[in-house]
Amino acid sequence: MAEIDKAGEGKAGAKLPADISGLSFEEALAELQDLVKRLERGDNKLDDAIRSYERGALLKRHCEAKLREAQLKVDKIVLGPDGAVSTEPAKLD
Repeated sequence: MAEIDKAGEGKAGAKLPADISGLSFEEALAELQDLVKRLERGDNKLDDAIRSYERGALLKRHCEAKLREAQLKVDKIVLGPDGAVSTEPAKLD
């Protein structure tokens, strides 16, 4: 599957389905966890398991994009040599 950017588009221009792109991080993560549990139980038919896996991959990419957005918003407060307070992007890696 194509990689998804923060606007919900992949490198190939594929957009996330509206029902996924409208989810909050927490909602998408909860649905992803539920899908994983159902797949791990193995009680799905093959076609259902494939659809669940595909949806799970989209949910994962949506969660990753939401986390990247949040990371970009996190600033680190720093004190300059002259005592001035400013912010700089946090180095979270």
